[in-house]
This record gives sequence, structure tokens and C-alpha cells, in this order.
Amino acid sequence: MYKDLRQECFEANMQLPKLGLVLFTFGNVSAVDRDKAVFAIKPSGVPYEKLRWEDIVIMDYDAKVVDGNMRPSSDTKTHALLYKTWDDIGGITHTHSTHAVAWAQAGLDIPIFGTTHADHTHQNIPCAPALSDTMIEGDYEHETGNQIFDIFKEKKLSHKEVEMVLLQNHGPFTWGKDAEKSVYNAAVLEEIAKMAMLTLQINPLTPILKDSLRKKHYERKHGKDAYYGQGC
Repeated sequence: MYKDLRQECFEANMQLPKLGLVLFTFGNVSAVDRDKAVFAIKPSGVPYEKLRWEDIVIMDYDAKVVDGNMRPSSDTKTHALLYKTWDDIGGITHTHSTHAVAWAQAGLDIPIFGTTHADHTHQNIPCAPALSDTMIEGDYEHETGNQIFDIFKEKKLSHKEVEMVLLQNHGPFTWGKDAEKSVYNAAVLEEIAKMAMLTLQINPLTPILKDSLRKKHYERKHGKDAYYGQGC
């Protein structure tokens, strides 16, 4: 019943080590089936070289196991809350990739310095502040999702236009129309994080990208008159 969903989730997870986004078991990808109101996610602590598609766990939006013999990712409640709240996303990726985590540990947004960044979003990549002690001691993974919603509300951001976020002291979450796109966004985020770090090392006073260039690069890929690519 869930083979196709499991296979999609498995293949997306296997892209993380290939793209250099995870070390050991540091990360997870999920994929949702909106018609069945379930999502598939990597099991907790299973090394990628040992992961099989049959191991993928099927969950509902309340983070309850629907089908599977293994314990799901420890981040499952965060994925569940994102799916439950943002009903137009189809996949979520969480990694501990080096440069994105460095920005998260510094507690800083990633500034938009260049067109590579603007091709994917016209905003700085937000970094949500660290959770309060109450949130940490409570339903931690669920509250992590709430922290993401709070920073998007505070900065008046659209999750459709900014498909990535950092969590202070933790790391990045990305999402997209499907699991594959969420992995793509995780790879883009890591590269943007690295470019921004190197930029500030070369020139700590580098200004952010001017509005006209930011708008041009974003809209030529994502605007109503977009002309990047082959239109399919």
C-alpha cells in the first residue's frame, strides 16, 4: 500500500550522503501522500549504507506510526507539524550540513549577497532563535516546528518563497513540492551558507544585494513571466 511513498522517501534520503549533506546518521528526509494523509520518514539512527526502502516508517500528521517496524526519526514531530500546518508542501529535509549549521550556531540569518542566493529566494535565510527552557523541557520536537512558524510570522515571510530556515544552535530545515525538491533546497542552502561565510571572510563589510538585482534574479525563475529553463 505504501511502497511508492516509501521508495520516494528512501531515494531522497540516499541523496543526502551523495551530496555531502550528512555524516553518519545526521539527517532525515520525509515525503507526504496528501490523499492518504500520511508521510514517510527515515527510521531513527539507521546508517545510510544499511538503510532499505522497506525500513521507511509511515506516519500520520499527529506523528503516530501507521505502518512500519522501526522507530521513526527523532525529528518526526517537527515534520508532522509542518505537514499539518502547511498543506501545500510535499517533502521536508533536515540536515546538519557544516556551513548551514555554522550559521545556525552563530544564531545569524544568512544575508543575501549574490545572485546565486537570489535565484532561489529574495530574502535573507532566517535563523529562528533558540527555544526557551520551557519549550525544550516540554514537547521539544513539536515546539521546534512552532519556532519555525514564529520566525516566519515575525519576519512576514512566505514559506512558498522561502523554503528554508535555520534553527539557532541546531541546524537547517528545508521543504518543497516533493521530497526531491526539499533535498535540492538543502543542497542549495548549504552552498549559499558557504558562499556567504567566505564572502564575509574576504570583506566583512560586504553589502547585501541591491533590490533591483535581487528582484530580477528571483522573478526570472519564479515570477509570473519567468523565462529561466524550458518551462516544463
